Amino acid sequence: MYTHLQPFLIAYILYPRVSGRLATFYIGPMRRSEDTEQQVRESEVDMNPPKRLRTTETLTGGKEREVEKSTVDVSIVMPVYNASCWLDECLQAILVQDFSGSMELSVFDDASTDDSKKVVEGWRERLEAKGISVVISGHNSEQPKGVGYAKNKAICQSRGQYLCFQDADDIMLPQRIRLQYEASVLHKNTLIGCRVQRVPEGSTERYTRWINTLSQDQLITQVYTSHGPSVVMPTWFCSREWYQKVGPFDEGGKGVPEDLLFFYQSLRHGGGLFRVDQCLLIYRYHEKAATHSVTEETIWKLRVDFLQERVLSQWESFTIWNAGKQGRKLYRSLSPANQKKVKAFCDVDENKIQKGFYTYEESKERPKPKIQVLHYKNASAPFIICVKLDMTGGNLEENLNSLQLKEGIDYYHFN
Repeated sequence: MYTHLQPFLIAYILYPRVSGRLATFYIGPMRRSEDTEQQVRESEVDMNPPKRLRTTETLTGGKEREVEKSTVDVSIVMPVYNASCWLDECLQAILVQDFSGSMELSVFDDASTDDSKKVVEGWRERLEAKGISVVISGHNSEQPKGVGYAKNKAICQSRGQYLCFQDADDIMLPQRIRLQYEASVLHKNTLIGCRVQRVPEGSTERYTRWINTLSQDQLITQVYTSHGPSVVMPTWFCSREWYQKVGPFDEGGKGVPEDLLFFYQSLRHGGGLFRVDQCLLIYRYHEKAATHSVTEETIWKLRVDFLQERVLSQWESFTIWNAGKQGRKLYRSLSPANQKKVKAFCDVDENKIQKGFYTYEESKERPKPKIQVLHYKNASAPFIICVKLDMTGGNLEENLNSLQLKEGIDYYHFN
């Protein structure tokens, strides 16, 4: 059989990305296996040499220098501040990831006063034994410099072509990196998220339901609500290239919502949003979380500004759905030009409707602006909805459906 082949016909097979080498195989009689193996080794040609990446390295005394390193597929970016009580669970979960590509863990300790850095160092040998390289740095200032600063530092010292953001108090499920990496390769210039399991169970129930049940379209349309990013920061995964285009994170420190600012900036650059519809992260709720340092008013102002920039600038007029406290607050927060676009408030409350008008008492205009209040059935689109989601027993959703309105065209949720 195969008598027409020469005894040592050579077949070349190029393996994609996994090995990047041109392997040589011999078809026919295989004499002297040692010689053959030597010939194979000598004939291997590196068709895809390791990519190089310029990163920064922190030296003793806090000075930095640029260094060139070979890349890995994924860097797990982990800012740390006084997280020692959670780190063992977090790092154990990283150890058992089922991703077959190359990984590294990049940790930046933001002046922890506990033994967080020591705990991470204690995992180095186990992680490196599994092929996960570990980079750890930090600073010892009297005060932490903030989550944005720590994230940027962790990214600068890393070398992954893709970035997996991991909070030190959360736990990734074994398939997280594999599934988000696959999604990120398919969805360029996109923040990739996933579903989450909130612990303790039952904490922030409405918020968790919102995270996990938004449709793909709603990931885009519901970016103005008080919940914040529709793809939540602890689940983010993206390419380094996209981070470099959008970032860095704001380094204003405590009280600055660096995740929301980055999220909005990503959308301004035309970035996409995608959620892997599997639970890939155990998302911990506790009172020490950095998110609690951001005031409601700070978030409110950023949301109003983004709504005016992205939506109201495109509309000639609109109706605010809710003549109550939240609807009136939105009206007062708008620019004078957008206040003039508000043609009515609408509501279901007969008492508010019977009053007929809302008078903007704080206005310096004379006469003071009066905005009519209508029943929602008599109002006209487009609407900004200032009624809390998932709090009306389905009545709001039924009312919107009865008007045959399409989210993202005829209305946007704000609360």
